[in-house]
Amino acid sequence: MTARRVALLRGINVGGAATLPMADLRRIAEGLGWSDVRTYIASGNLVFASDGTASDCASALSEAIRSETGLDLLVLVETEAAIRSVIDTCPFEPEIDRHVQVLFLADTPKLDHDKLEKLRAETEMLQVKGHHAWLHAPDGVGRLKLAARIEDVLGCRATARNLATVRKIADLLA
Repeated sequence: MTARRVALLRGINVGGAATLPMADLRRIAEGLGWSDVRTYIASGNLVFASDGTASDCASALSEAIRSETGLDLLVLVETEAAIRSVIDTCPFEPEIDRHVQVLFLADTPKLDHDKLEKLRAETEMLQVKGHHAWLHAPDGVGRLKLAARIEDVLGCRATARNLATVRKIADLLA
């Protein structure tokens, strides 16, 4: 059954390390037979419709990107329902949506509480539930030690989007 999904790519077009033009990403996804392919901003948010499981889609896209570009990227795929759930279950009510980072986790987290407390600024809060986490940083995330080392704290790979971006992705999925 064809379903609407979003692929979240980790670490592209950030700091010049792994460059992947969104036009190329759309072309690669369309080459997999996916339909209604759209991207949102240049940081690796791909909305599409396809058959197969989210895991199958993530593997197929990751392999196609590796084959065509040589980039070995973490690709996580979420359903429309999962994206809406992430928004609905956000434990924070920030004044500014950009101050909450939603972390999409590649594996079951193994939270290191000692590292968390060493890195966490006084105003930061982290909540983990299942394969998602939310980092509330009302002072912003740009220079925070915790944001820079979040995978060490969570014990797994992750890709983050601010809450404003997640809301926009949900709109694109509708």
